[in-house]
Amino acid sequence: MSPSFTATLAREAGDASRTLSLYAERGRIVAEIGYPTLRELFVRDHRLIFRVEDETVTIVAFFHGRRDFVKAWRERAR
Repeated sequence: MSPSFTATLAREAGDASRTLSLYAERGRIVAEIGYPTLRELFVRDHRLIFRVEDETVTIVAFFHGRRDFVKAWRERAR
């Protein structure tokens, strides 16, 4: 990945995450997990995974969309 692409991706991910304070429910439920509190937004070909609990939004992962989500989620839990 080129430095300019990385900077653009980081900016777009930041922009998307900042909108969650007002529109947390706009992301879709992560299909592989199915928990209503675990949602995602797509930023280009990456997945921004976040948890919505009461008034709090927590970003829990950001990774390429081609990556095996279930495997990555299990590795994260270790």
